[in-house]
Amino acid sequence: MIIDPAEILKKTSAHLIPTAVPTHVAPIPSVLPDVPEIQEAHHNGKTTLWVVFVIMVISSAVFAGWSWRVPVSKRLYHVVTTLITIFAAISYFAMATGHGTSFNVIKIRHSHEHVPDTTTEVHRQVFYARYIDWALTTPLLLLDLSLLAGLNGGHILMAIVADVIMILTGLFAAFGSEGTPQKWGWYTIACIAYLVVIWHLVVNGRAQAAAKSNEVAKFFFAIGGFTILVWTAYPIVWGFADGARTLSVDGEIIAYAVLDILAKPIFGLWLLITHAKIPETNVELGGFWAHGLSREGALRLGDDDGA
Repeated sequence: MIIDPAEILKKTSAHLIPTAVPTHVAPIPSVLPDVPEIQEAHHNGKTTLWVVFVIMVISSAVFAGWSWRVPVSKRLYHVVTTLITIFAAISYFAMATGHGTSFNVIKIRHSHEHVPDTTTEVHRQVFYARYIDWALTTPLLLLDLSLLAGLNGGHILMAIVADVIMILTGLFAAFGSEGTPQKWGWYTIACIAYLVVIWHLVVNGRAQAAAKSNEVAKFFFAIGGFTILVWTAYPIVWGFADGARTLSVDGEIIAYAVLDILAKPIFGLWLLITHAKIPETNVELGGFWAHGLSREGALRLGDDDGA
């Protein structure tokens, strides 16, 4: 007798092939690594960097040319203000050309109810050239304000040291690990250092400015308050950008660009224009600053004993 294989298959299929039973177990995540999320500057951000570079170069040229119109002994504000925009121009050139930047690799862990945890990598672009810029320019900005108020050397030194600590800890926080107290610990230290800077400006600086004259006190209160408002916006932007990463890299660049323009060229222009109108703000330097090591200014042996 001839047996048809098809007939046998029909009769035994119910026993040979198990039926699918619905389950409530979530699917196992793929073992293949996910493509990391890249957060970096694009067209708008790169264009902004070039625009601010040009603004800083023009500001430096204007401030330098302005300094040539006053005697060397009265150029201290002009020199300091010019150096601020020169350092900023170098920093923005580095960032615009793709230098002074690195990526912070952030691993974000995702918890699941029925399957093992998974991780996602985020590569966030960090412009460390910006922190180098701030470490050089913000002490010079503080020096301008301190000279304007007439702070003593001890208070100036403490304010500048606190400012440098603020910038460096901000850089450490930008490269901090995700999900650990390290990142926000550095951020907290930076905020405490900033409060020390504000204390020296508001308490000591305002008292010294008031001792000079009422006009100096009003000007210091105005430009000092403006500086504090602008500087307070920096850690807020940092919190949304490098901190929580809710602000894109382009948005971060544009926000910092606006603040840098306000804190440097606008601040410098305001300072130099008003300083020229208030004689009490003058800081006149002689000696080596104005005359160098000339023969007339050098100390000669025998001057003390009349020989």
